[in-house]
Amino acid sequence: MMMNLSTNAHCSSLTSKENFPPSSKTDAPQVQRPKKRTVLGALSENEQRGRSLSQGSQFSKHSSISDSSRLTFLGCPSSSSYDVYVEEACEVVLAASGEEVVSGNYYQDDETAALQNEHLRRLLELSSSSCQDASMQSEPDESLMCISQYAEDIHQHLRESEMRLRPRPGYLEKHPEITNGMHVILVDWLVEVVQDYQLRSETLHLAINYLDRFLSCTACVKRGKLQLVGTAALLIAAKYEEIFPPELNEFVFATDSTYTKKELIRMEHVLLKVLDFKMAAPTTNQFLHLLMSVQPVSAVAENLALYAAELSLLEIDPFLKYTPSMVAAGAYCLATYTVSKSLWPSSLHAFTGYTMAEIVPCLTDLHKLYISAESRPQQAIRDKYKSLKYSRVSLITPPASLPFV
Repeated sequence: MMMNLSTNAHCSSLTSKENFPPSSKTDAPQVQRPKKRTVLGALSENEQRGRSLSQGSQFSKHSSISDSSRLTFLGCPSSSSYDVYVEEACEVVLAASGEEVVSGNYYQDDETAALQNEHLRRLLELSSSSCQDASMQSEPDESLMCISQYAEDIHQHLRESEMRLRPRPGYLEKHPEITNGMHVILVDWLVEVVQDYQLRSETLHLAINYLDRFLSCTACVKRGKLQLVGTAALLIAAKYEEIFPPELNEFVFATDSTYTKKELIRMEHVLLKVLDFKMAAPTTNQFLHLLMSVQPVSAVAENLALYAAELSLLEIDPFLKYTPSMVAAGAYCLATYTVSKSLWPSSLHAFTGYTMAEIVPCLTDLHKLYISAESRPQQAIRDKYKSLKYSRVSLITPPASLPFV
């Protein structure tokens, strides 16, 4: 499949979440679409599992595909209905007519109103106000003082929320047509879309959270719809996090018009209902910036920690068994050990309550992933962190071993 990805230099400021529209069309961000390039390909894992099409159809290498012969994500034919079934307490039915019925509530708690409370919203904003890419570093301001002042309250709130708003490990067992390799390819593609539109790293982390949570409470999602779910997740995350999110037609363009605007809007609607409109999910990115505000590190160590955290998004197993706060702690330790041979400072032990012994399993898994990153077929994250604005940390040789292994 050919993917057209666009570049949108729209984010002029990353310190405010207020979404002020441009005063005129001339002020609106200009979109320049890069040339088409192949992003997704065949998976040997699919062939091993005997999931190739009965007629042995090949992936299309043409950028223009008619509706009658159009191929979708990973070579699966598109159908007129969604073939999405939701089990347990939440049920979604999508008919060919497009009508949908949602009942029940997957996330059952009595704090729904509290999550939508403006005060808590502002509290979350304090934690994400420092979540700027390293290239957008600015002089210290009052927001950093606020983070320091309210760091313990922010951390406590995020730790409570992460337990409610996290995906379920092993959810692929409920999706016979979806493999871990497909998830890796989808995340790799989403990283490229985020890069081409110059979106924030937090937008990527949120999108993967939405994707995994959706798949956690649904069953039998067709592989031809997996990219549609991922695109809808990124669309929602961009609306939540970005000042000027890309327009709907840009997301359609990013999929090379594999899906229509109507299909994307319908999937966005379904995803929001399945997630019960709970979009303020804590991410590894948020926890990591909070840790580094409490115990600052060098620019190289900071970017290396962000790189390790982003690599963890690729793999469902083993990283979904760890909470985002634990992955952040592991990424912090891996970065500081690689750069300065230090690990977990006493200040962060006191702040988080995590001991080094508790972090070791996650740190070990991150270290293995860091070592294997260079040889993986999917290189979008590694290519991103090869740039000078990220201190070229993906080119740093990982430590051969850890001191406690």
